[in-house]
Amino acid sequence: MIVRVALGERAYDVHIASGLLARAGEIVAPLTARKHIAVVTDSTVARLHLEPLRTALTAAGLTIAPIIVSPGEATKNWRTLETVVESLLGFGVERGDVVVALGGGVVGDLTGFAAAILRRGCKFVQIPTTLLAQVDSSVGGKTAINATAGKNLVGAFHQPAAVLIDPSLLDTLPPRELRAGYAEVVKTALLGDAAFFDWCDANVAALLGGDPAARTHAIATSVAAKAAIVAADERETGDTRALLNLGHTFGHALEAEAGFSDRLLHGEAVAIGCALAFAFSAERGLCPPADAARVADHLARAGLPNHPRGIATTAAPLMAHMLQDKKMRNGTLAFVLARGIGDAFIARDIPLGEVETFLDRTLAA
Repeated sequence: MIVRVALGERAYDVHIASGLLARAGEIVAPLTARKHIAVVTDSTVARLHLEPLRTALTAAGLTIAPIIVSPGEATKNWRTLETVVESLLGFGVERGDVVVALGGGVVGDLTGFAAAILRRGCKFVQIPTTLLAQVDSSVGGKTAINATAGKNLVGAFHQPAAVLIDPSLLDTLPPRELRAGYAEVVKTALLGDAAFFDWCDANVAALLGGDPAARTHAIATSVAAKAAIVAADERETGDTRALLNLGHTFGHALEAEAGFSDRLLHGEAVAIGCALAFAFSAERGLCPPADAARVADHLARAGLPNHPRGIATTAAPLMAHMLQDKKMRNGTLAFVLARGIGDAFIARDIPLGEVETFLDRTLAA
C-alpha cells in the first residue's frame, strides 16, 4: 500500500507493508547516487532491526555506517544532535546522500532535524519502528529537539524522501509502547473521523493484541488522514494542520512536568491531553458530556491514562509550561477543542485563567 504525500517538488510516498524492512534496499537505493548510507538508530532498536536492515541494503548494493544513540525522549537534546551531526560530517555525508532514521519518534525527529541543518539540508528516509511513529511522527516533516523550556521548541520543517512502514516490526514493541502509539490513532479519529473512532472502539483489543489486519488498517487510515492534512497546510500556517495538535497542548505540558522521561511517554501524555480537551469542551458546553465520557472510557479500555493525577498536584507548573508552547501567538494560546467525536476545531479565545481553574479542579478530583 502506498500513500502519497502531495507536496509538489517535496512530494514523497509512504510505503506500508508487512515484511517491508527486508525490501528496504529496493526503495532506498534509487534515492541516492552514492552507495554508502548513514543509519541513525537507538541501542534498543539496533539490537532488533539494524542487522536485518543492513542485509536488505546490502542486497541492493549499499553499505551502512550506523550511528547509535541512547533510547528515550531525553535523547532529543543539543548534545545528541551535535554528536549525530558531527558523525554524519565525519562520514562525509553530502547534500545528495540519504540518511536513514531507523527507530521511533525520537530517532525520527532527531535524525530529521540533523538532516535539515546538515549542509543546509540533505535527504533522509524514515523507517519507523513504533506505532506512534508509524501513524504520526514519521509523516509530515516536523523535526525537532527539546529545550529546557519545553518540547520540540527547536526544529525545522524538513520532509523525508520516503517513509517505509513495516507493521510486523510492532511485534517486538513492548506493550506499553504499543498502547502509547495507539493514542495517536485515537487522536486521528477524534479530530475528524467519527466512523474511524467507532472502528477503534470495536477493534482496539484486536489491534493491541497483534491482529495484522487491524494494525494495517489503523496505520493506513491514520497515515492517509495525516497526508491529506499535511498536503493542505504543510507548515501549519492555517488551522488545518493545527488540528493534529489535539491533546498536545495539555500533553506537552505534562511531558515537560514529567521531565521528558519514561515516567510519562509521549503517547500517554497525548491520551491524557485528549481526555482533558474533551472534558474541557464539555464543561464549556461545546461538546456533549457523553462524548467526553466515551473518550475517557475508550482510553481506559486501551490501557492508557486519561487523568493527569500523579504528574502534577496543581495547575501552576502546567500553565508555566504551556506559556512556552511554540503555538503561542501574541500572548494567546490556541487550544484544539471539540464539538463532538470527529469534530475538532481551533479556539484562540480561551482565557488562560479558565484553563488553570479547570486543571486545578481536575487535579483535585
